[in-house]
Amino acid sequence: MDINTFILKYVVKREQSLFAQDILDNRSQLYEKIKDKSVLVIGGAGSIGSSFIKQILPYEPKTLVVVDINENGLAELTRDIRSTDGLYIPQDYVTYPMDYASKVFEKMFVNRGGFDIVANFSAHKHVRSEKDVYSIEALLRNNVLSLKKLLDLMVNFPPEEYFCVSTDKAANPVNIMGASKRIMEDLIFLYSDRFPVKTARFANVAFSNGSLPAGFLERISKHQPLSAPKDVKRYFVSLEESGQICMLAGILGNNREIFYPKLKETQMMSFDSIATNLLKEYGYMPVECSSDEQALHMMKDVEKDKYTVHYSVSDTSGEKEYEEFFVDGEVIDEKRFLALGVIVGKEIPNRKKLEGLCDRLEQEFASLKTSKENIVDILEDYLPNFKHIETGKSLDGKM
Repeated sequence: MDINTFILKYVVKREQSLFAQDILDNRSQLYEKIKDKSVLVIGGAGSIGSSFIKQILPYEPKTLVVVDINENGLAELTRDIRSTDGLYIPQDYVTYPMDYASKVFEKMFVNRGGFDIVANFSAHKHVRSEKDVYSIEALLRNNVLSLKKLLDLMVNFPPEEYFCVSTDKAANPVNIMGASKRIMEDLIFLYSDRFPVKTARFANVAFSNGSLPAGFLERISKHQPLSAPKDVKRYFVSLEESGQICMLAGILGNNREIFYPKLKETQMMSFDSIATNLLKEYGYMPVECSSDEQALHMMKDVEKDKYTVHYSVSDTSGEKEYEEFFVDGEVIDEKRFLALGVIVGKEIPNRKKLEGLCDRLEQEFASLKTSKENIVDILEDYLPNFKHIETGKSLDGKM
């Protein structure tokens, strides 16, 4: 079964990319802004980063440097693009397995004199990343504090375009990941008087690395039962569309703009429906169980054309019942692109308040007595609309 065909038929439910016409309409401008430019992609071995790379290569950048801590992912990225017939790859193409907050990254960046286009996809993206003080510190360091270090570095080497990924969960956040991305938006806007910055509030990327639907494929390959929430609906874009959003926003967007896909509420999909359709495509009939344990126990005894599943009501921390891309008070422009909306008119945040937040987080992380509650209080103090949902449970307790 071709997974891309499945995504188009059962998940996004469209025959071609949502952004195909917008790309066609802006092809000459994209070519003008990318051709012969030096491009740095941070987190380029991931699903969205690698998709972005495949989208920009046809516009012939002169340099492509890809940084990611996933050494194996970088190797596969290179194999993939060099095995794609007709895909342009610049002579100055190099991958570096390194942390973008490291000294060696800074040395590489400075010695190259910066880059024309910087796209940053390095992030903790999962709601499940909030479990305890250690996982939360790692998340906030990556999504906020390490980002500030990168932005400080770019002040001396200002790019023509800077782009990074936000999330729909940044709109009225209820989890720490969403709050971190909302702070990330403010942080990049703080530097918008030094170089142009743009971002995009994403929908879920169907079958992206580490996502629940990608997990379905892993479970099926190992003949293990499937577990999914039945009360959670989400917006989805395809892997190809994820890179296209980033290219359109990052290259064509104006300073301090937030992009989002124009999707209707009727296009939202539930995870249990994706699991059921996927099993049917593999020739299985789902057998619903009352718990993870029952699904696991019954799996070895079901008939060959049956497959055990557990569809449950979500009860973990930080899960939002609905999704939204913008909030009351934000100014939106839905006329510029056919399939992309743009949040405009964002102001430069209060520098003292935002830098004070970063200092408070550093101080809290330096304490051996910090707690999840203390960190949530700090975030809620900065973000009045952050209403954290705490249940005492995480997805690490589920299949």
